[in-house]
Amino acid sequence: MRAWILEKHAKIEERPLKLVEVPTPHAQEGEIRVKILVCGVCRTDIHIAEGDLPLRKCPVILGHEIVGIVDEVGENVRRFKLGDRAGIYWLYNSCKKCKYCLSHRENYCPDIKSTGWDEDGGYAEYITISEEYSLPLSDVHLEPSEIAPLMCPGIAGYAAFKLTETQTGDKLGLYGFGPTAYFVLKVAQSMGIETYVSTRSTKNIGGAKKAGANWAADASRERIPCKLDSVIIFPPAGNLVEPALSQLEKGGILVMAPVNASPIVIENYSENLWGHSIRTLFNLRRSDAEEFFETINRLQLKAGATLFPFEETQDALLLAKQGKLEQPNAVIKIAG
Repeated sequence: MRAWILEKHAKIEERPLKLVEVPTPHAQEGEIRVKILVCGVCRTDIHIAEGDLPLRKCPVILGHEIVGIVDEVGENVRRFKLGDRAGIYWLYNSCKKCKYCLSHRENYCPDIKSTGWDEDGGYAEYITISEEYSLPLSDVHLEPSEIAPLMCPGIAGYAAFKLTETQTGDKLGLYGFGPTAYFVLKVAQSMGIETYVSTRSTKNIGGAKKAGANWAADASRERIPCKLDSVIIFPPAGNLVEPALSQLEKGGILVMAPVNASPIVIENYSENLWGHSIRTLFNLRRSDAEEFFETINRLQLKAGATLFPFEETQDALLLAKQGKLEQPNAVIKIAG
């Protein structure tokens, strides 16, 4: 099969991926093989390619926003049959026997495996995975290209939102407004939660207002008009932590959503940290993905995507990095 492989770190501008022929995988016992229709481009793919995250497999096939069709099933597979639509996201596998896995917290498993990082991902024509860690999508009423962007920003945003413990009538702050924050905003709205968005981008301020935010501006220039019950920070900007904490009600929760961040300094413990909690989004659980797609069907959410042919994968990565996409997300079309 054809696949884009990464052999060493380099800036996306240097086009570090290579399109090569690699052996086509086959489903083993308990596994399914998915013929990949589309794979979304995630900022984490860029972080891996450029060295912000270390290579855990070399060479590696990037990509973890995968939608495709089951075209081969191994022995004892029960959840899927040939022709079913399936999705694969960041959580590729876990040990199934540690204290975390046994308590449905596989996101903390010490042996967790991530798609497109520890194991080969979706910038390829086929992928195999345990049926337990693949999402059934046949009942999701969206096109594959509409589903792919949900496989990471959507699930991750929902998982971060759950960590805030925000309830109906509360006030939620979102620092940064990309695709992930968009899905959080829409889920929050459906629950009667007020949303306040801080972003430096004039375009994103307009996008947040259009999406229904109660307030949207750059909080470094215009003060948020009320105290918040919870906050999610999406950019990898540690300097946002103390200002966001200062905006919280006592008992409020701040969630850090990025996979890495610049240094965090909290100078005024008594005023800004005391009485508040900081949590981090650490990988994803299967329940996060399953609950999110139930929500997607109920709310009929989707995000715009710019489609790229498989051969233009590196163009998709570059435009995503530069923020020059016509739509919020880049999706690679691999099969018809």
